[in-house]
Amino acid sequence: MKIVVLKFGGTSVGTIDKIKNVANIISNYLKKKYKVIVVSSAMSGVTNELINKSKKISESFSDAEYDVLVSSGEQVACSLIAGRLIHKGYKSRSWMSWQVPIITKGPHKNSRIDLINKSKMLKYLKDGGTPIITGFQGISDENRVTTIGRGGSDASAIIIAKFFKAQRCVIYTDVEGVFTTDPNKLNKAKKIKVISYEEMLEMASLGAKVMQPVSIQDARLNRIDIEVKSSFNKKPGTLITKRSNIINNKIVTGISSTHNDSKVTLIGVRDKPGVAASIFKPLSKNSINVDMVVQNISANGKETDLTFTIKTEDLNKTKKIIESNRSIKFRKLILKKNVSKISVIGVGMITTPGVTFRMFQTLANKKINIQVISTSEIKISVLIDKRDTKKALIALHKEFKLDNKK
Repeated sequence: MKIVVLKFGGTSVGTIDKIKNVANIISNYLKKKYKVIVVSSAMSGVTNELINKSKKISESFSDAEYDVLVSSGEQVACSLIAGRLIHKGYKSRSWMSWQVPIITKGPHKNSRIDLINKSKMLKYLKDGGTPIITGFQGISDENRVTTIGRGGSDASAIIIAKFFKAQRCVIYTDVEGVFTTDPNKLNKAKKIKVISYEEMLEMASLGAKVMQPVSIQDARLNRIDIEVKSSFNKKPGTLITKRSNIINNKIVTGISSTHNDSKVTLIGVRDKPGVAASIFKPLSKNSINVDMVVQNISANGKETDLTFTIKTEDLNKTKKIIESNRSIKFRKLILKKNVSKISVIGVGMITTPGVTFRMFQTLANKKINIQVISTSEIKISVLIDKRDTKKALIALHKEFKLDNKK
């Protein structure tokens, strides 16, 4: 069978007219003789509305009942899509996770797909049916509904594509694909035709909202090619695939920027084994994500200055945790808001010397001061003043020739 998995996000099924459009997209694949498996999110706004209701019921709403509650949104969307396909003359029906079943492991609110029972679904496909499956959810070995966490519908589509050996996995959303940088910040941003899993993972981790990092990692581990495209036009999207499939003469594929970071610096920390762990352990316990970290050792070797970045919404909590931490000693704590992380990303950097120099020289030419630096094999990130973000994006986008048409 020639199987394709189509996943539709909340904005794609946000209204009745949009659901009718989704049914038209599905029917186009059916006309091309594909066997289509559809995975749908809830209609946009519905999941947040359900979460807000749970908060009004109880500040400590049961995790198990939370999963039952929020999973109902997908059920509505799937029923409406199936109903429209039936109206158009196709054989279709909605499938809840427990009807497939999709077996999950792990805690409520953050489970992972472990197994998909294919037999019923394969028979339905062979009989000419188009299954519409609830994304974002599964069922535990205790027969309870579970949800898969952020990006769950994408993850469901990717794992379903793996289990059913689909020829394609297409993620339909409200954007045309992945861009060289945020098109809302820079109108010269260009759509990327093909991007590697690793590049996409870096861009998603650094704020690109097309897909959640966990879903990209699932695709990478299972070698599932993903096409990201808009459900609102017929333009080609972006293919996310393995490096060896990419013929690319671009050194840098994309540039990302953040807008809600803050910098924390501890001056004069007594330097001894385990001091960094003493600082970061309580932050981790309080679910505070630490990003860029730089440590400078003093000339006498007895003190160190430690700098790291966090999200601005965690700044006050971080300050309280550090000041109440009796296991560390330091002379001064400096907190700085309004900083932004700019990152250049590209697998071409691995084999191309001079990228770091070009990035730093470009920022220097624009009188932009670098506060913190971190690097990986395919990424260079710098922390700068937030007010310089757009200027940096424009300059780097031009320097690495991302303004050019692809």
